[in-house]
This record gives sequence, structure tokens and C-alpha cells, in this order.
Amino acid sequence: MRRIALLAIAAGFVVPLMASAPAHAQSRTWVSGVGDDLNPCSRTAPCKTFSAAISKTAAGGIINCIDPGGFGTLTITKSIEVDCLNTKAGMLAAGVNGVTVNAAGIIVVLRGLSIEGIGTGLVGVNVLAAAAVHIEKSTIRGFRAGNAAGVRVATTAAGTTPEVVITDSHITDNGTAALGGGVVGASTGTSFALITLNNVRLANNFNGAANNVNSRMRISHSVFTGNTTGIQADAGAQVSLGDTDLNFNGTAISGATTSFGNNRIVGNTADGTAPSPAGAPSTDLGQK
Repeated sequence: MRRIALLAIAAGFVVPLMASAPAHAQSRTWVSGVGDDLNPCSRTAPCKTFSAAISKTAAGGIINCIDPGGFGTLTITKSIEVDCLNTKAGMLAAGVNGVTVNAAGIIVVLRGLSIEGIGTGLVGVNVLAAAAVHIEKSTIRGFRAGNAAGVRVATTAAGTTPEVVITDSHITDNGTAALGGGVVGASTGTSFALITLNNVRLANNFNGAANNVNSRMRISHSVFTGNTTGIQADAGAQVSLGDTDLNFNGTAISGATTSFGNNRIVGNTADGTAPSPAGAPSTDLGQK
């Protein structure tokens, strides 16, 4: 009996210790509109916010959404995939950034997100350091605090060339000043931003796309409409256009760009600077 009693006492100490031990990072975690951040973020016990889920997700892992919800803003410092394609995943970023990506060499995928700045947000997706960032089938809108932007690539680390690829997405109503807009390439020093837009709708931004001297942007199968300036390219920026519409903007293009000759630049208050041929000698519709 004495031995049994001692074992029972020992077990009483061990069980609480086991219960309080931190869970190991998982390769896949889950969030839910009715989740709880004290949960382990498993499929049956999901968390409430992305920030809680990423703390419990291993590098290179995946965060999924079980059902619709507002899952908060997110800072990413490790490779991660956030995939909420089959439900409504909202991120409300009033007065702050929606997603900040800031670690050298990481690969980030953002899929199926609705990132909302509601007029006071700073940057929807702010890329400060990364190897690659993929934004897919997402909506980024309402980041309008001065030089705010839907997506900004502003790396400064010497010699880095982060690649940002945006596909099948809507980026609207962002920026109210010259350095703001839908997608902004603003890297400095010897860092370069490599940005690809494919099947992206950029509407009602200050600049649909703005590019500084360190920006390399390729745009294809996309639509720019209702922007103060469709494409702003500073001297030295490299911007190429293919199969893209620029219609009903204040100025379609400001600065030097190159074209594959199959774009439609019509119906703007001013078409602006005609693109130079790149790979095809034909003239874009609407440009002389």
C-alpha cells in the first residue's frame, strides 16, 4: 500500500508537468473564427489568430483556415505558407501593416487572403527581407495613410534580390501620395526588387504600380484602371508590359517602360510616355 501511495504522489507531480510542457512546432496548423489562441492550433483545437498559429508552426509549414474569420495581422520571420483559399480569411489592419515579411532567405506564400486597411492602414504586405514572396488569389485594399501601399518591396540588405510574385489578385484603393499606390518597388542601396504581376487588377490607387531605380517589374495579363497614374517608373527602373490594359487612368504611364507590343493603352486622360519595343516591333493599341 505504501508503494502504491508513493507512486500516486509521484504521478500527481508528473502529470501537471506534462500538461504544461510546450507543444512542439507542427508542420500544419489551423485557425478558426471561433478558435482560441490558447489551443494547440490543431485541426480539432484551432487558434483564433495568425500570430498565434505561426508561433506553433514549424519553419516551412502551413497555416490553414477552417472557416471564415478575422485572423489579425501577421509578422513573418520564417518560411511559411498561409493558405485560406476555400474560405473568407480577413486581416484588418487599421493604422498598421497587414503582413510584414522580414527575414533573409525565407520563402513565403500568402493565398486566399482579404487584407483590409479601411483607409488608415500603412502597407498591406510589407516586404523588408526575403528570398521570395508569393501572393495568390488575394485582395488588398484600403491602405491610404499618405505613402501607404497595397504591396511594398523595400529591402535594404546589400546585394539581395527578393522576388515578389503576385498572381490572380485585386489591389485597389491604396495610397494617396506620390510614393504610395497599389504595388511599390522601393528597395535601396545594392538591393533590388524583382516583382512580377500576372493577372492582377490594380484599380483606384494613387499609382497602380510605382518603381524606383532599384525596381525590376514585369507585368502581364493585368488591368490598370482608375488610378491617378497607372505605372510610375523613375529613371533607371526597368518595367516591361505584355498583354495588359491601361484604361481610364489619369496618366497611363509616367517614365520609361518597355512593351511586347500587345497592350491596350486607351481611354486615359493622358496616355503618357509610350513604351519602347521589347521583343516585338508592333505598336500598342492607342499609342502613337
